[in-house]
Amino acid sequence: MDLDLRKLRYFAAVAEHRHFGRAADQLYIAQPVLSRQIKALEQELGCELLVRTTRSVELTAAGKQLYEEAQQILPSMAAAVRRVHDVDQGVKRLAVAFSPGLPVSEAIRAFTSRHADVEIDVVPARWWEQDQPLRDGRAHVGYLRRPFDESGLRIIPIGHDPRVACMPVTHPLACRQELTRADLDGERMLDVPNRRTSSLEEKFELIASGHGIALIPLSVARSYSRPDLANIPVTDAPDFETCLAVAADRREKLLREFLDIATATLRHAA
Repeated sequence: MDLDLRKLRYFAAVAEHRHFGRAADQLYIAQPVLSRQIKALEQELGCELLVRTTRSVELTAAGKQLYEEAQQILPSMAAAVRRVHDVDQGVKRLAVAFSPGLPVSEAIRAFTSRHADVEIDVVPARWWEQDQPLRDGRAHVGYLRRPFDESGLRIIPIGHDPRVACMPVTHPLACRQELTRADLDGERMLDVPNRRTSSLEEKFELIASGHGIALIPLSVARSYSRPDLANIPVTDAPDFETCLAVAADRREKLLREFLDIATATLRHAA
Protein backbone atom coordinates (compact mmCIF):
# COMPACT_ATOMS: atom_id res chain seq x y z
CA MET A 1 0.00 0.00 0.00
CA ASP A 2 1.04 3.63 -0.53
CA LEU A 3 1.28 5.81 2.57
CA ASP A 4 -0.68 9.04 2.25
CA LEU A 5 1.72 11.77 3.41
CA ARG A 6 -1.11 14.19 4.10
CA LYS A 7 -2.74 11.74 6.50
CA LEU A 8 0.66 11.05 8.04
CA ARG A 9 1.14 14.77 8.65
CA TYR A 10 -2.32 14.94 10.26
CA PHE A 11 -1.50 11.97 12.48
CA ALA A 12 1.84 13.50 13.52
CA ALA A 13 0.05 16.68 14.64
CA VAL A 14 -2.39 14.69 16.78
CA ALA A 15 0.47 12.60 18.21
CA GLU A 16 2.40 15.76 19.08
CA HIS A 17 -0.48 17.56 20.78
CA ARG A 18 -2.29 14.47 22.14
CA HIS A 19 -5.43 16.43 21.35
CA PHE A 20 -7.60 16.59 18.23
CA GLY A 21 -8.76 20.16 18.77
CA ARG A 22 -5.27 21.64 19.14
CA ALA A 23 -3.99 19.57 16.22
CA ALA A 24 -6.86 20.75 14.03
CA ASP A 25 -6.10 24.37 14.94
CA GLN A 26 -2.45 23.88 13.98
CA LEU A 27 -3.45 22.30 10.65
CA TYR A 28 -6.18 24.89 9.94
CA ILE A 29 -8.81 22.22 9.34
CA ALA A 30 -12.05 21.32 11.11
CA GLN A 31 -11.79 18.78 13.90
CA PRO A 32 -14.37 16.35 12.37
CA VAL A 33 -12.35 16.34 9.13
CA LEU A 34 -9.19 15.54 11.08
CA SER A 35 -10.91 12.72 12.96
CA ARG A 36 -12.12 11.17 9.70
CA GLN A 37 -8.65 11.37 8.16
CA ILE A 38 -7.04 9.65 11.16
CA LYS A 39 -9.70 6.93 11.13
CA ALA A 40 -9.09 6.43 7.41
CA LEU A 41 -5.34 6.12 8.05
CA GLU A 42 -5.98 3.47 10.71
CA GLN A 43 -8.17 1.54 8.28
CA GLU A 44 -5.55 1.75 5.54
CA LEU A 45 -2.81 0.51 7.88
CA GLY A 46 -5.07 -2.09 9.46
CA CYS A 47 -4.17 -1.18 13.02
CA GLU A 48 -5.26 1.15 15.80
CA LEU A 49 -2.96 4.13 16.28
CA LEU A 50 -4.72 6.11 18.99
CA VAL A 51 -6.64 5.39 22.16
CA ARG A 52 -9.33 8.05 22.41
CA THR A 53 -11.13 9.06 25.60
CA THR A 54 -13.38 12.01 26.31
CA ARG A 55 -10.43 13.90 27.85
CA SER A 56 -7.25 12.73 26.16
CA VAL A 57 -5.61 10.96 23.26
CA GLU A 58 -2.86 8.39 23.79
CA LEU A 59 -0.73 6.49 21.30
CA THR A 60 -0.87 2.72 20.95
CA ALA A 61 2.38 0.83 20.48
CA ALA A 62 1.79 0.98 16.72
CA GLY A 63 1.01 4.68 17.01
CA LYS A 64 4.27 5.36 18.86
CA GLN A 65 6.20 3.55 16.15
CA LEU A 66 4.45 5.44 13.37
CA TYR A 67 5.10 8.75 15.15
CA GLU A 68 8.82 7.94 15.32
CA GLU A 69 8.79 7.06 11.61
CA ALA A 70 6.84 10.23 10.77
CA GLN A 71 9.43 12.40 12.52
CA GLN A 72 11.95 11.14 9.97
CA ILE A 73 9.75 10.78 6.88
CA LEU A 74 8.05 14.19 6.95
CA PRO A 75 11.20 16.35 7.37
CA SER A 76 12.97 14.25 4.74
CA MET A 77 10.16 14.76 2.23
CA ALA A 78 9.97 18.49 2.99
CA ALA A 79 13.72 18.79 2.41
CA ALA A 80 13.44 16.89 -0.88
CA VAL A 81 10.68 19.19 -2.13
CA ARG A 82 12.75 22.24 -1.15
CA ARG A 83 15.77 20.91 -3.04
CA VAL A 84 13.66 20.39 -6.16
CA HIS A 85 12.37 23.97 -5.96
CA ASP A 86 15.90 25.28 -5.40
CA VAL A 87 17.16 23.55 -8.53
CA ASP A 88 14.21 24.81 -10.54
CA GLN A 89 14.74 28.40 -9.34
CA GLY A 90 18.55 28.37 -9.39
CA VAL A 91 18.84 28.94 -5.64
CA LYS A 92 22.10 28.06 -3.88
CA ARG A 93 21.35 26.91 -0.34
CA LEU A 94 23.34 25.55 2.58
CA ALA A 95 21.63 24.04 5.62
CA VAL A 96 23.56 23.91 8.88
CA ALA A 97 22.46 21.74 11.81
CA PHE A 98 23.55 22.61 15.35
CA SER A 99 23.35 20.95 18.73
CA PRO A 100 21.71 22.84 21.62
CA GLY A 101 24.09 25.38 23.11
CA LEU A 102 26.55 25.36 20.21
CA PRO A 103 26.26 28.73 18.42
CA VAL A 104 27.19 28.50 14.76
CA SER A 105 26.27 32.10 13.88
CA GLU A 106 29.85 33.37 13.82
CA ALA A 107 30.83 30.77 11.22
CA ILE A 108 27.75 31.57 9.15
CA ARG A 109 28.54 35.30 9.22
CA ALA A 110 32.11 34.62 8.08
CA PHE A 111 30.86 32.39 5.26
CA THR A 112 28.11 34.82 4.20
CA SER A 113 30.63 37.68 3.98
CA ARG A 114 32.26 35.75 1.12
CA HIS A 115 29.16 34.07 -0.32
CA ALA A 116 26.34 36.58 -0.02
CA ASP A 117 24.38 34.80 -2.78
CA VAL A 118 23.97 31.59 -0.77
CA GLU A 119 20.78 31.08 1.25
CA ILE A 120 21.53 29.71 4.73
CA ASP A 121 19.14 27.56 6.75
CA VAL A 122 19.75 26.52 10.37
CA VAL A 123 18.35 23.23 11.65
CA PRO A 124 18.18 22.36 15.38
CA ALA A 125 19.57 18.88 16.06
CA ARG A 126 17.78 17.02 18.84
CA TRP A 127 20.23 15.88 21.47
CA TRP A 128 19.44 12.16 21.24
CA GLU A 129 19.76 11.99 17.41
CA GLN A 130 22.09 14.81 16.46
CA ASP A 131 23.14 13.14 13.22
CA GLN A 132 19.58 12.69 11.92
CA PRO A 133 19.36 15.99 9.95
CA LEU A 134 22.49 14.92 8.03
CA ARG A 135 20.93 11.56 7.19
CA ASP A 136 17.43 12.67 6.20
CA GLY A 137 18.61 15.52 3.96
CA ARG A 138 17.56 18.48 6.09
CA ALA A 139 21.17 19.63 6.63
CA HIS A 140 24.43 19.56 4.68
CA VAL A 141 26.70 19.97 7.69
CA GLY A 142 26.33 19.86 11.46
CA TYR A 143 28.08 21.54 14.38
CA LEU A 144 27.57 18.76 16.89
CA ARG A 145 28.62 17.42 20.24
CA ARG A 146 29.87 13.86 20.57
CA PRO A 147 28.76 11.14 21.10
CA PHE A 148 26.46 10.33 18.17
CA ASP A 149 26.35 7.78 15.36
CA GLU A 150 29.35 8.67 13.20
CA SER A 151 28.94 5.90 10.63
CA GLY A 152 29.13 7.27 7.10
CA LEU A 153 30.16 10.72 8.33
CA ARG A 154 33.38 12.70 8.09
CA ILE A 155 34.28 14.32 11.42
CA ILE A 156 36.34 17.47 11.94
CA PRO A 157 37.24 18.03 15.63
CA ILE A 158 36.63 21.57 16.91
CA GLY A 159 37.04 21.75 20.68
CA HIS A 160 35.79 20.67 24.08
CA ASP A 161 32.73 21.46 26.18
CA PRO A 162 33.07 20.89 29.97
CA ARG A 163 30.36 19.12 31.94
CA VAL A 164 28.50 20.78 34.77
CA ALA A 165 26.02 19.34 37.25
CA CYS A 166 22.63 21.02 36.83
CA MET A 167 20.49 20.98 39.97
CA PRO A 168 17.87 23.07 41.80
CA VAL A 169 19.30 26.07 43.63
CA THR A 170 17.77 24.59 46.80
CA HIS A 171 19.88 21.42 46.54
CA PRO A 172 22.50 21.02 49.34
CA LEU A 173 25.29 20.81 46.73
CA ALA A 174 24.20 23.98 44.92
CA CYS A 175 26.37 26.19 47.16
CA ARG A 176 29.58 24.42 46.16
CA GLN A 177 32.09 26.05 43.78
CA GLU A 178 32.97 22.72 42.15
CA LEU A 179 32.19 19.02 42.47
CA THR A 180 33.63 15.62 41.66
CA ARG A 181 31.72 12.61 40.40
CA ALA A 182 32.07 11.07 43.85
CA ASP A 183 30.06 13.98 45.27
CA LEU A 184 27.16 12.87 43.08
CA ASP A 185 27.12 9.25 44.26
CA GLY A 186 23.65 8.36 45.45
CA GLU A 187 22.02 11.27 43.60
CA ARG A 188 19.20 10.55 41.17
CA MET A 189 20.55 11.32 37.71
CA LEU A 190 18.47 12.26 34.68
CA ASP A 191 20.31 10.67 31.78
CA VAL A 192 19.57 9.01 28.44
CA PRO A 193 19.27 5.39 29.65
CA ASN A 194 16.92 6.25 32.49
CA ARG A 195 14.67 8.91 31.01
CA ARG A 196 14.84 10.42 27.54
CA THR A 197 13.18 13.83 27.71
CA SER A 198 11.84 15.28 24.50
CA SER A 199 13.41 18.71 25.00
CA LEU A 200 15.89 20.59 27.15
CA GLU A 201 13.04 22.66 28.53
CA GLU A 202 11.35 19.47 29.78
CA LYS A 203 14.61 18.26 31.34
CA PHE A 204 15.14 21.58 33.12
CA GLU A 205 11.57 21.55 34.43
CA LEU A 206 12.15 18.07 35.87
CA ILE A 207 15.41 19.17 37.48
CA ALA A 208 13.93 22.37 38.91
CA SER A 209 11.03 20.41 40.40
CA GLY A 210 13.40 18.07 42.24
CA HIS A 211 13.26 14.99 40.01
CA GLY A 212 17.02 14.64 39.67
CA ILE A 213 20.36 16.08 38.63
CA ALA A 214 21.82 16.07 35.11
CA LEU A 215 25.35 16.39 33.80
CA ILE A 216 25.03 18.84 30.93
CA PRO A 217 27.45 20.71 28.66
CA LEU A 218 28.59 24.09 29.96
CA SER A 219 27.49 25.69 26.68
CA VAL A 220 23.94 24.45 27.26
CA ALA A 221 23.95 25.77 30.83
CA ARG A 222 25.00 29.19 29.55
CA SER A 223 22.43 29.22 26.76
CA TYR A 224 19.51 28.13 28.95
CA SER A 225 20.30 29.95 32.19
CA ARG A 226 17.50 29.87 34.78
CA PRO A 227 17.36 31.52 38.23
CA ASP A 228 15.98 28.35 39.83
CA LEU A 229 18.85 26.15 38.62
CA ALA A 230 22.52 25.98 39.65
CA ASN A 231 25.26 24.67 37.34
CA ILE A 232 28.35 23.43 39.19
CA PRO A 233 31.57 22.35 37.40
CA VAL A 234 32.42 18.65 37.80
CA THR A 235 36.20 18.65 37.76
CA ASP A 236 36.81 14.97 36.97
CA ALA A 237 34.01 14.45 34.43
CA PRO A 238 35.29 14.09 30.84
CA ASP A 239 34.53 16.99 28.52
CA PHE A 240 32.18 16.66 25.59
CA GLU A 241 33.97 16.91 22.25
CA THR A 242 32.57 19.33 19.68
CA CYS A 243 32.98 18.78 15.95
CA LEU A 244 31.76 19.50 12.47
CA ALA A 245 30.13 16.54 10.75
CA VAL A 246 29.27 15.99 7.10
CA ALA A 247 28.31 12.96 5.02
CA ALA A 248 31.52 11.26 3.93
CA ASP A 249 30.49 11.21 0.27
CA ARG A 250 29.67 14.93 0.03
CA ARG A 251 32.42 16.91 -1.68
CA GLU A 252 30.64 19.91 -3.20
CA LYS A 253 32.83 22.99 -3.59
CA LEU A 254 30.45 25.22 -1.61
CA LEU A 255 30.34 22.74 1.25
CA ARG A 256 34.14 22.42 1.32
CA GLU A 257 34.46 26.19 1.53
CA PHE A 258 32.00 26.36 4.41
CA LEU A 259 33.89 23.62 6.26
CA ASP A 260 37.17 25.47 5.87
CA ILE A 261 35.72 28.76 7.11
CA ALA A 262 33.69 27.15 9.92
CA THR A 263 36.63 25.07 11.14
CA ALA A 264 38.88 28.11 11.47
CA THR A 265 36.14 30.29 12.98
CA LEU A 266 34.79 27.80 15.49
CA ARG A 267 38.20 26.59 16.65
CA HIS A 268 39.16 30.18 17.32
CA ALA A 269 35.96 30.72 19.33
CA ALA A 270 36.19 27.42 21.25
